[in-house]
Amino acid sequence: MSKQYGLIVIGAGTAAMGAAMRVRQAGRTVAVIDFRPFGGTCALRGCDPKKMMINGAHALDHARRMHGKGVTGEVRIDWSDLMGFKRSFTDPVPEKQEQRYADKGIDTYHGRARFTGPNTLAVEGQSIEADNILIASGAEPVPLGIPGEEHLITNEGFLTLEQLPKKIVLVGGGYIAAEFSNLAARAGAEVVVLQHGAQMLKHFDPELVGWLMASFREAGIQVHTGTQVEAIEKIGERYRVWGSSGEQKLQIDADCVIHAAGRAPDFKALDLEAAGVETEGGKLKLNEFLQSVSNPAVYAAGDAAQMGPPLTPVSSHDAKVVVANLLEGNNRIPNYQGVPSVAFTIPPIASVGLSEAQAKEQGLKFSAKSEQASSWFTARQAAESVYGFKVLVEEGSGRVLGAHLVGPNVDEVINLFALAIRHGLTADDIKSTMFAYPTGASDIGYMV
Repeated sequence: MSKQYGLIVIGAGTAAMGAAMRVRQAGRTVAVIDFRPFGGTCALRGCDPKKMMINGAHALDHARRMHGKGVTGEVRIDWSDLMGFKRSFTDPVPEKQEQRYADKGIDTYHGRARFTGPNTLAVEGQSIEADNILIASGAEPVPLGIPGEEHLITNEGFLTLEQLPKKIVLVGGGYIAAEFSNLAARAGAEVVVLQHGAQMLKHFDPELVGWLMASFREAGIQVHTGTQVEAIEKIGERYRVWGSSGEQKLQIDADCVIHAAGRAPDFKALDLEAAGVETEGGKLKLNEFLQSVSNPAVYAAGDAAQMGPPLTPVSSHDAKVVVANLLEGNNRIPNYQGVPSVAFTIPPIASVGLSEAQAKEQGLKFSAKSEQASSWFTARQAAESVYGFKVLVEEGSGRVLGAHLVGPNVDEVINLFALAIRHGLTADDIKSTMFAYPTGASDIGYMV
């Protein structure tokens, strides 16, 4: 006989934790299932461990920029120690997560969940059933469909390398490629990025990405855009990457090849068809309440829902929306206005709101203030040559429509623009605000 729950959550990441805890607090029985260690991508294989390691590269880079400006001595990264620092955070996470669930009376299951009916799942050799099921299973690297694909390591593999390879090739040009290339290059590896598109970081403003590329070149990172990877061959203990750029053929030997070409939900193991959960183009067919259009017992959140940007704060937001709809009936829809995005390169690049192209597509009238600001104090005090911005302000209303920043502190400053966009603040509101000086935030009055 199936064990019965009010809610079963598939996945144990950010969205899962938020939803499970709130629904349990409301008095319903809850179970959480994951075939990986509990904690999810962000805490174990993504945002958090990546940021802990990149901070080491930031420290090294800052010290080198300040060399001859009051700082002396050679600085280097000890990869083993840096990995140990990362593990000081990640290693305790699964046990802590499971203990939190246990303390709240939430059952946990380890294994792959598979639908056997509209409300039933098979896991750990047993059947469990729920009034509602939340799919919060995150995303996985997309298959590339090229010979030798099995030789690629993923972001997870890179973040567990015991030793840093001497030469690394990254296939793809998004967040993972941009961030890992910066970390690896400053740690002493030779790094090559092979990007199919015309630029890296296609979700960021092209002009600002162009400015950022100067820091890539300075770090010795080789970036090949417009390049198609065609095969990967294992030769002894090394790998050979075959590719092409137009008529030109490429052949690059490396000690490690990393998959950095995008992520998407992998629903195959779930057997959604057995639950009557419809998909289209690899996405769940959901209504505005994050509920399956074909099975009202099923909801989705975060990367599995693919309704908002694939970012951790969106997963948390989706979980709150789903919980409200489960407990109160469908009445809440997600609001993705003003969600900031940051690539933790060195220096970082950040964006929130509309791009110029999007504002034009919407027929908005706006001014775009753009400047390379390497002469500003914020850049000079950090000895950083890459600093710039582009901010869009609507004509008439003065609302901030979009902000695009690159340089020191922009990973924090972008949050002020996110606040302005989400709550409809104007350029005048920003200009009339007094910010602590000298800080990165004190620049924003001059950016609008």
